[in-house]
Amino acid sequence: MKRRVLVLDDHLPSKAFLIRALTERGFEVVGEGKSGHDALRLAQAVTPDVILMAVGLPDMDGISAAGKIMEERATPIVLLTSHYEPGTIERAKAAGVMAYLVKPLREEELLPAVELAISRFEEFMSLRKENENLKRTLEARKTIERAKGILMKQQDLSEAEAFSLIQKKSMDMRKPMAEIAHAIILAEEMIEKKRGPG
Repeated sequence: MKRRVLVLDDHLPSKAFLIRALTERGFEVVGEGKSGHDALRLAQAVTPDVILMAVGLPDMDGISAAGKIMEERATPIVLLTSHYEPGTIERAKAAGVMAYLVKPLREEELLPAVELAISRFEEFMSLRKENENLKRTLEARKTIERAKGILMKQQDLSEAEAFSLIQKKSMDMRKPMAEIAHAIILAEEMIEKKRGPG
C-alpha cells in the first residue's frame, strides 16, 4: 500500500521537487499547501501517513503548526529548513517532530528521512500505548487495594478473603475487578456522607 504524504512549503520550486521525488519513489501525495493553516486543515482532512513541512511558512512557523497537529492527531512529521540551528532543533523535538532535513534538499536523503520519521513515530506510539496501559494497571491495582481495605474493615475479612470476594463478584458480573472495586469505594463514600462528620 502506498504511503500517503502531505507536503507543505511556500517555496514553489522546493515543493515541486518534493512532490516529484516522492511520487517517483512510490508515495501518494494526498495534499499540498503553502501555509501553517493549510497544514492544520489538510492534516485533519486527508489523514496522511507522514507530513513534510517547511519551517518558514508565511502565517505560522512550521514548528508551531507541527505542535498543533501532534496535539490534534499525532502524525509523523519531517521538517524542512534552510538553517541548521540548535534552538530550532530543540523546538522541533519538543513539538514531536520525528526528522529534519536541511535545504537544498537532496533526493538521496529524502526517502531515508521519511522512513525514519515513520518508524520513529510507530515506536513512539507503541511506547505511549505501553505507558498508558501501565498507568491503567497501576490505577486498577490501587483501586482494588482500597476496596479490599474497605471490605476487610466492614466485614472483618482477611486480605485474601476480601480479594476473593472482589474476584468472585467480578466473575459473576463479568466486569473487571477494578470496576467492582470502584463500586465498593463509591458505596462506602455514600455511606460516609450519610453518616456525616463526627
